[in-house]
Amino acid sequence: MESGYDSFREQTLILMVNEHQTALKNLCYMMLHDEALAEDAVQETFIKAYKGLASFRGDCGEKTWLTRIAVNTCRDMQRSGWFRHVDRRVSPDMMPDEASSPDGTSEELAEAIVALPVKYREVVLLRYYQDMTIREIAQALGIAQSSVFSRLKRAEKKLRITLEGRDFE
Repeated sequence: MESGYDSFREQTLILMVNEHQTALKNLCYMMLHDEALAEDAVQETFIKAYKGLASFRGDCGEKTWLTRIAVNTCRDMQRSGWFRHVDRRVSPDMMPDEASSPDGTSEELAEAIVALPVKYREVVLLRYYQDMTIREIAQALGIAQSSVFSRLKRAEKKLRITLEGRDFE
């Protein structure tokens, strides 16, 4: 027999999946460079969210909370021994169908973002692909807002250098 709370959790999970699944899959794909792993990471994210729903205090938004779970899940997957031995280079044409670049950015820019060191790539993806605020990114990554700001500035500088001479803003 299903309790009222379990029914509430299931309905909440369904709403979260409907609202955030595509964005989380794109984020996980850009972090893991593998569509199947990204799907696994998103599924694991929602399982963890379902299990932890009772402890969600609402200190941050639902999107921020789910993003933090997804980023940590991807980091865990990246730490696994076999993950490091597989060629995971990605090009934009390999991205899942639901993925899209913000404001129609070019393949060159997407490739440059993917080539950034992880700590810079994470903040760029969350800021420009997930449209999160500096505060939300700090909460999602568990770092100070000043760290997010400086990582964004360094990432933008690296991207400018990489894309120098090309027609980008």
